[in-house]
Amino acid sequence: MLVLSRKKEEGIIIDGDIEIKVIDIDDGRVRLGIEAPKDKEIFRTELYDKIQRENKDALGERDKLDKIKEAFKKE
Repeated sequence: MLVLSRKKEEGIIIDGDIEIKVIDIDDGRVRLGIEAPKDKEIFRTELYDKIQRENKDALGERDKLDKIKEAFKKE
């Protein structure tokens, strides 16, 4: 993991087309601004993790459905 220190109004550039800028620092919270192409998906970590868990759960349900379908084909 790369760790950088930035002050208010300072930023970083990622891969030449994503800019992350410190907008405000107040009471232990940092507000970030992100400029990125529309084709880049940007998620908060906790939301991304939830999406990944739900996708994994959905795949598990699909496996169950596939097994049920196979069982009916054999009859």
